[in-house]
Amino acid sequence: MTDVEMAAIPAGRVLRGDMRGSERREIVVAAFEIGVYPVTEEQVAELLGIPSRHPRRPAVDLSWFRAVRLCNALSEWEGLDPVYRFDGEEVSSDPESDGFRLPTEDEWEYAARAGATGSTYGPVREIAWTAADGLRAPVEVGARLPNLFGLFDILGNVSEWCEDLLDPERGTARVFRGGGWSDAPAVVRSSTRRGAGPRDAFDDVGVRVARGARS
Repeated sequence: MTDVEMAAIPAGRVLRGDMRGSERREIVVAAFEIGVYPVTEEQVAELLGIPSRHPRRPAVDLSWFRAVRLCNALSEWEGLDPVYRFDGEEVSSDPESDGFRLPTEDEWEYAARAGATGSTYGPVREIAWTAADGLRAPVEVGARLPNLFGLFDILGNVSEWCEDLLDPERGTARVFRGGGWSDAPAVVRSSTRRGAGPRDAFDDVGVRVARGARS
């Protein structure tokens, strides 16, 4: 199978804030690993034993449930202990597992910012694919500039599922972050935070895997 290239992210701190408000809070993140690129169609196809139409594009139309099962499948492929356990639609995780998982929101934002304090780590037209590019689908990963952690497409191209609930007091919706190819440039930023039901899937939401102890 095509390897999932991972970047080692050092421990650190970052100010995290919601794009709809001015309140910001400091978060502390432990060292972890995260994918250099979103998971591609080719990687999903190889796990499932099916052909891919656009091998280097980010895989989309993946619900949150499918994203966590994909993490487990990737772990098993690599001979690692799966992170997630399933009891119907109840999903729990093993903190001792060395397998692949979804990043937490704090990890995702810390990795996306890569030390930048602004809404993006560079000019949007140079780092991200957005609605301003007139696209009808995601484009191949790695075509625009990475951030200082060496991560490509973490803003734009596709939004990315995170492990967290959108609002633990209001149901089961899960978070996705970053903005995608169909979003206006002003929406594609490190603080963009949206969510949907764990069974929902979209043509502009994909997944980037992580490994290591959660922050």
